[in-house]
Amino acid sequence: MLGHAGLAETHMEGQELVCAAVSALTLNMSNSVEHFTEDLFEAEEDEEAGGFSFRFLSAISSESELLMNSLVFGLLNIEEEYGEPYIKIRFKEV
Repeated sequence: MLGHAGLAETHMEGQELVCAAVSALTLNMSNSVEHFTEDLFEAEEDEEAGGFSFRFLSAISSESELLMNSLVFGLLNIEEEYGEPYIKIRFKEV
């Protein structure tokens, strides 16, 4: 995840709402994986740039898969509701 409402060149109404929603969903997923699973992961946060990266270190459990799918579902709903000026989702297979 990269970007933050405060870093936008021009202010658009609603951008803080979208930013807060994306942050809440993402951090909730990370905290839930840590709390409800035994899966190993690493997470890095860059508050200044509005960045967050999350990476599993091994195969993931069905619980983590469900949490990740729930995150993607929520983000896609936000993208559908608010559109590209506010959020752009890119899938990258690694």
